[in-house]
Amino acid sequence: MQIEMWSDLVCPWCFIGKRQLEIALEQFPHRDHVMVNHRAYQLNPQAEPSTTPTTQMLAQKYGVSLDEANAMLRNVSDAAERVGLNFQLERTLSGNTRDGHRLVLWAQRIDHSKGQQLLETLLSAYFEGGESIFGIETLAEFASASGFNAAEALVFLHSSELIDEVRRDQEIAQALGCTGVPFFVIDDRFGVTGAQSSELFASALQQAWDSRVTTK
Repeated sequence: MQIEMWSDLVCPWCFIGKRQLEIALEQFPHRDHVMVNHRAYQLNPQAEPSTTPTTQMLAQKYGVSLDEANAMLRNVSDAAERVGLNFQLERTLSGNTRDGHRLVLWAQRIDHSKGQQLLETLLSAYFEGGESIFGIETLAEFASASGFNAAEALVFLHSSELIDEVRRDQEIAQALGCTGVPFFVIDDRFGVTGAQSSELFASALQQAWDSRVTTK
């Protein structure tokens, strides 16, 4: 059974939703028959290559003060803490995530399990470590830390490979009615929008599995 998860690498609710799904999968009796795939979705595909402190970006976007922007981030951090994540959002930067998505898609194709680990590493480094996940050299270092060849990752990142795939992933999500992320499609049958509870994910997983068995 396949789960397609559309998310952005700088979307805090996407990391929270990913963790809620994983909590549900831990208790799912057919976990060994489930494969989760990362699908690219950029919340701001027009973002500049340069980075901006997230607090500053939010203040400008919503016309609020820096203190109010930090309060918004603290609310999200509180939600993350409830699922065991230690967000440091006040330390994060915002920028264009296209190359990060390309790298994860590339990694999944080489070794799906290690590609998923790379995704987790990027998310944890960004949200919990306050590290930058922007720039080709930086991304290649993360690839190397996840068991991929750094030189091969650099060659890939310097190419235009999978740029169209990132755009196509976004177009597919929008065609399915997705207006924001995280967005999950379970076994091409059931959709889940947002960082839902692990209980809701558990119910959706069981429903998808039962439907799968019934139609065979």
